[in-house]
Amino acid sequence: MPDTKTPTELTSQYKAQVVADLERNAKDQERIGAEMEALQEQLNALRHDHTVLTNLQQALEAAAAPVAPAPVVPAPEPTAAASVPRQKTPAKAAEGKRVRVRKTESKRAESKKAEVKKADSGKATAVRTAAAKKAAAKDASTQPTLIELIRRYLTEQREPRSAAEVSTALGQTHPERRIQTNVVRTTLENLVAKSHAHRAKQGTSVFYTAVEGEEAPAPATVSEQPVKAEAKVKAEAKTDSD
Repeated sequence: MPDTKTPTELTSQYKAQVVADLERNAKDQERIGAEMEALQEQLNALRHDHTVLTNLQQALEAAAAPVAPAPVVPAPEPTAAASVPRQKTPAKAAEGKRVRVRKTESKRAESKKAEVKKADSGKATAVRTAAAKKAAAKDASTQPTLIELIRRYLTEQREPRSAAEVSTALGQTHPERRIQTNVVRTTLENLVAKSHAHRAKQGTSVFYTAVEGEEAPAPATVSEQPVKAEAKVKAEAKTDSD
């Protein structure tokens, strides 16, 4: 009976055959590739073993090789006896000793001069320091106290001033005093407590004015010390707080 397959059926059959051949080819490639990797690892291991064995063979051959005898060095020919150094004469030895003595004495003299110079320098520094301290104390003793500055400032003003304004004005006039606002406020409160100043409150602000008819205090005399003035202020503040 003759084959009556249509072209479409033949195409489908060939297509299925091709797909099967491709799958089988891919599996064969994967299998052969794995075998090649295993063989490559075995080859690398054999090469490594070959290198180790070669090095070991060379080491054994070197150890078994006979040691060559050391070359014979001819003995040196006898030479003339070493010449004995000439001894220094007594005159030269004495001269060298005198030179050493002079050098030692010179070093001692220089060391003594350096010590004297250092002591004189220290004394001069101490004298200059004492003079500077004395001058600073004298300048400080001639300065007015903080109370005097505040009373004088309030007397010169025509309008009430706050503690911050008084502190700012005195700080600009006397920058070396390092006047602080809280210290000025405490001093103003002490003046108010002693009726040397008036205190008025406007809203949340407090202003101070000098007592009318009160003269500004004179500057402190030379004999008055700043330490006593500061102690006086602290004692007054303590008394007011009590």
